[in-house]
Amino acid sequence: MSLDRNESIEEYILSHIDEESDLLKQLNRDAHVNLLKPRMLSGHLQGKMLQMFCRMMQPKYILEIGTYTAYATLCLAEGATDDAEIHTVEVNDELEDFIMKYLHQTKLKDKIHLHIGDAMEIIPQIDRIFDLVFIDANKRHYIEYYNLIFDKVRSGGLIIADNTLWDGHVLEKPKPSDKQTIGIQLFNDMIAKDDRVEKVILPVRDGLTLIWKK
Repeated sequence: MSLDRNESIEEYILSHIDEESDLLKQLNRDAHVNLLKPRMLSGHLQGKMLQMFCRMMQPKYILEIGTYTAYATLCLAEGATDDAEIHTVEVNDELEDFIMKYLHQTKLKDKIHLHIGDAMEIIPQIDRIFDLVFIDANKRHYIEYYNLIFDKVRSGGLIIADNTLWDGHVLEKPKPSDKQTIGIQLFNDMIAKDDRVEKVILPVRDGLTLIWKK
């Protein structure tokens, strides 16, 4: 399928799903104007998918590794029940003001607990067994994140990993210096062989892997 046709298909999809909330539209614009890598933002389609997973699963405890702008965080919160508890971890403390700017504007903020720091240090301190985990952080460390959270996910829980097709670079032989591509390839290979879970990769945006814990 050509690039133009792909873009047309995406435009068609976006015109036939629920719209972004006004707050998410504002956040999206703000990120594209003021942040260095706005493409990292989850975006409308993926955000609606995360929201729908929460609608279907009704998770009580949710963990997000990699808050960035909190776009995906807000989508998870929109789909979750009123008594849900969302823990989101962001390593870049320079994003805290941006994140809090939008969390303060939403009635969903009481569901959301923002942790600033290293996920490898913070997650062991969160005394919860999670129903849903969304991994969207440093691609070099996906395997470490997965191993860290696996025992903190209930049987029947869902782990979602973002960027698992990595702009198609997973099909290439990366340079030794390309640690992010190598990290994603190793993660995908490990998940494919892990018989403790069922898994499927969705070719949405940059690849979204759904991992269901048996």
